[in-house]
Amino acid sequence: MKNLFWFVLGIAGGFVVAHLMNKDPRGHEILTDVDARISEFTDRMGDAYREQEARFSGLVDDVKDAARAAASGATDVATDAVDAVSDAARKLTD
Repeated sequence: MKNLFWFVLGIAGGFVVAHLMNKDPRGHEILTDVDARISEFTDRMGDAYREQEARFSGLVDDVKDAARAAASGATDVATDAVDAVSDAARKLTD
């Protein structure tokens, strides 16, 4: 409980200090600069995330295509095997 109190007090103190800094022209300039840097950082992170997402999307599509081709090939092989067994069974019964 004591740690939560200090945590909340620290956050409240930070807001008070930021408010007082924003009133001063020099402090306002510093906060504007910090805000611009944070915005630039988040924009870069967003761009990197979207780039990675596009890469993964391409890889997933390639894997899906390969899985479809493998399943189709396996189906063809299984069909051929069933046909061969059916033919062999007909020959034995004739």
